Amino acid sequence: MEQDVESPITIRQPKLPKQARDDFCNQRADKERAKRKIQRYVRKDGKCNVHNGNVRETYRYFTDIFTTLVDLKWRFNLFIFVLVYTVTWLFFGMIWWLIAYVRGDLEHIGDNQWTPCVNNLNGFVSAFLFSIETETTIGYGYRVITDKCPEGIVLLLVQSVLGSIVNAFMVGCMFVKISQPKKRAETLVFSTHAVISIRDGKLCLMFRVGDLRNSHIVEASIKAKLIKSKQTKEGEFIPLNQTDLNVGYDTGDDRLFLVSPLIICHEINEHSPFWDISKSHLAKEELEIVVILEGMVEATGEEGSRDSCFSLLRINVPLSLRILTPTGITLL
Repeated sequence: MEQDVESPITIRQPKLPKQARDDFCNQRADKERAKRKIQRYVRKDGKCNVHNGNVRETYRYFTDIFTTLVDLKWRFNLFIFVLVYTVTWLFFGMIWWLIAYVRGDLEHIGDNQWTPCVNNLNGFVSAFLFSIETETTIGYGYRVITDKCPEGIVLLLVQSVLGSIVNAFMVGCMFVKISQPKKRAETLVFSTHAVISIRDGKLCLMFRVGDLRNSHIVEASIKAKLIKSKQTKEGEFIPLNQTDLNVGYDTGDDRLFLVSPLIICHEINEHSPFWDISKSHLAKEELEIVVILEGMVEATGEEGSRDSCFSLLRINVPLSLRILTPTGITLL
């Protein structure tokens, strides 16, 4: 029996001078390194590039259903919003129709001697419309409940209470979804690259942050974390280990008055994770710096008055590193 054997394919490289071959290899290595850097822990837009998989205890998402709904995408959130109201109206409309059917109101339509549970209810469509009028408190006045129907009075109370709960839950969910300050992060600008240079006689890693809006961020604070794999002395490998970078915590420089663009500085000393990393070693390291800016968004009204409502703002912006040398800037 013959077997298919894959024959190796050899690609001949063109004969080039040694310097050209080295440059070609370096460019190829740079391209492969750039491809590997696409997989970020936190993307440039601030979204975490982490997806939870193989989650068995999915019931935990339903124990906090409000946060689960807020975290959903807009299309799913709007779909659930419409679905909840539609199902509620249909459910109570079916019960109103069932009461009219059991009482015999549908058999005495047009009989002036008969007192129905709901006036002018002559089918399921009218029952559905009456359910919408009851829950939304519209009350057109054409279909009204009578005082000869105790079961209808009880159902009216139940639907009014449950309708208020549904309104509070869904409207609150939509309000929180709309008021999230994610779009506020689009007007906060970070420098594309960080630089390492001498400042006041100290080796520092620096980057710049600025706000484009006239409304300021109240009590803004900034912190930075180094995301890098680590191996302990016992041989344990810790992927994506997080290390704090001191950007002025001990001096108070991490608390910002973000009116004009500011330069954030991290001193590379013996307490810095970059202390034992040389320039040549840094070019081979696979690491990521995540900058987190926290503050409260200032909501302004007319005549410069300040609103009392604030929203927490959290922005994650990963930075790529550059080394500032006397001959220029070298990209790592």
